[in-house]
Amino acid sequence: MPIEQLIILSIIQGLTEFWPVSSSGHLNLVHLLTNWQDQGPLIDVAVHFGSLFAVLIYFWRDILMLLKAAGRLLTARFDDETRLLVYLIVASIPLMIAGFLMLKTGIYKQLRTIEVIAAANIIFALVLWWSDERPPVRRTVEETTMKDALFVGFMQIFALIPGASRAGVTMSAARFLEFKRVEAARFSMLLAIPSILGLGLGTIYELYESGNAGLQSDAIFVGGLSFFTAFFSIWFMMALLKHMTMLPFVIYRLLLGGFLIAFLYV
Repeated sequence: MPIEQLIILSIIQGLTEFWPVSSSGHLNLVHLLTNWQDQGPLIDVAVHFGSLFAVLIYFWRDILMLLKAAGRLLTARFDDETRLLVYLIVASIPLMIAGFLMLKTGIYKQLRTIEVIAAANIIFALVLWWSDERPPVRRTVEETTMKDALFVGFMQIFALIPGASRAGVTMSAARFLEFKRVEAARFSMLLAIPSILGLGLGTIYELYESGNAGLQSDAIFVGGLSFFTAFFSIWFMMALLKHMTMLPFVIYRLLLGGFLIAFLYV
C-alpha cells in the first residue's frame, strides 16, 4: 500500500474518530474517491486501535479511576466507580457482537459504498441535531444508570454503518438522555475504549494469522500515526464543546452527504 495512502488514512482517522462525523465513512472515501486500493477492514480497525491510546492518555485520570474500580469489582466491592465500569462494559457488548458478526459474514464490506456513506451522514446528522437541540440539561457521566448503558449500547450498533459515526451516535444517545455536551463527549470517548479494544484485539489476531508481514507493518505504522492526530482532535473537540453546539458538525455532514449524492448522480 502506498505510503501516502497510509499517512492520509492515519491523519483522517485521528482527526475524525472522536468528532461526530464518522471516521469509518471518511476512511472508506479515500479509496472510493481515488484510484487507491481498498485498505480493508483490518487497516480500518488498526487506525482505530491507534486512536485508543490517545484516549487512554488524555483521560488518564478516568482510566486510573476505572482500573482501581476493576480491582474493587474483582473483590465484589461495589460503589459508583465500579458501577460506571460495569455500565461501560455492558454498553460495549452489543457493538462487539454485531461487529464480529458483520465482519465474519462480510456484511461490513458490502456497506462500504458511497451511497451508504452519503445516506448515513445525512440521516445521522439530523439525529445529532435533533438530540442536541434539547433544553439545557445537567447530567454527568457519574450519573449513568444501567438503563442508560443499555440504550447507548444498542444505539451504538448503528455506528457499524459507514457514515453513521460512532461518536455521533453515542453523543446523540447521551444528549437524548439529557447529558451535558461535554459529558456526552466524555462518555462517548470512554465508551470507545472497550469497543475499540475488543475489535482491535480481534484484528491483531487476524493479522497474526494472516502471516502477511507487509500488512502487519502497515497496520503498525497507521496505528502509531493515528495516535498523534487523535490526541490533538480529542483536545480540540473537548475545548470546542465548552463553547458551542453540535451544529457545525451537523452542517458539515449534511454538506458532505449532499456532495456525495451529487458526485454519484449529477
